[in-house]
Amino acid sequence: MKDNKKHKKAEYGILITGLIILLAATCVIALCAGQYSVSVPEVIKILASRFVNVTKTWSNTAEGVVFTLRLPRMIGAVLVGSALSLSGAAYQGVFKNPLVAPDLLGVSSGACVGASVAILLHLNSFGVQAMAFVAGVLAGGLTLFIPRLIKNTNMTMLVLSGIIVKGIMDSVMGIIKYVADPETELQSITYWQLGSLTKVLPRDLFTVGPVIIAASVIIFLLRWRINILSLGDREAKTLGVSVTVVRNFIIICATLLTASAVCISGTIGWIGLVIPHFARMLTGPDNTKAIPASILIGAIFMVAIDTLARALTSVELPLSILTGIIGAPFYIIILARQRMKLS
Repeated sequence: MKDNKKHKKAEYGILITGLIILLAATCVIALCAGQYSVSVPEVIKILASRFVNVTKTWSNTAEGVVFTLRLPRMIGAVLVGSALSLSGAAYQGVFKNPLVAPDLLGVSSGACVGASVAILLHLNSFGVQAMAFVAGVLAGGLTLFIPRLIKNTNMTMLVLSGIIVKGIMDSVMGIIKYVADPETELQSITYWQLGSLTKVLPRDLFTVGPVIIAASVIIFLLRWRINILSLGDREAKTLGVSVTVVRNFIIICATLLTASAVCISGTIGWIGLVIPHFARMLTGPDNTKAIPASILIGAIFMVAIDTLARALTSVELPLSILTGIIGAPFYIIILARQRMKLS
């Protein structure tokens, strides 16, 4: 028994190490690839030059492309991918439902409304992101408030509240699109809804990054409690867990992750739904192992998708197009494998 546990622990350690190496390699490729290509040795030297003395063998253009354009975007992709996949894993664990996605509580729809209003008001990129974050958090807060208002705080009512809030936000989005200028504002709103990291700036990372990191650390530290919650409310209470407090705390952190990710990149589908499934295929159902794997796989996937989006064609593709093309078939494969296991 002990040898079996040691073997599984060693396998998990190898998996996490491999994912970290793969993430590092994907990030380097992201800094190299694009319309203006930079070699791997040059990228490594350019990055190292900020910390140690390196003889300059690269052009100023290459340095500007790496530090000004690609590095903030790559870091943004890491933050967005890890935030969406982690929030999806947390929601699926808390709600005990593998079909739950990060936009369950209407957060993504609320963020879309906030960003669209900011676009109608002709605010700058920071204003759009700020409005998206605030509206996303308010939508999530409204979803959590409705069950308390009607004094029914069970999980089914919370899910129904999320559906209600999402429906309201989608209706508001319809009104916004109807009144938007089709040649300017509507185009910006549509492109933002499809997701992009084109306009990520260092200030965005310093503003939103701490929120994502703080919420991620909290969920990471509470991941073993998600295992307990998945056993059921009665069993969790028997083990001394304050079910309502822990569940709401995790939901709030997951909501902050979703709102923060959406305000950086716009709405990006499938990551929060598919990546946690893939992580559990590699690690098993234990959230103490699946959640770290979800964070790393989500970051790898998002960096790879963003690199493809700007390198495949001369015109950059919206991210949701690629995540849908890749995510939907992959999810079908996952469902088919689960059905085969049950039969």
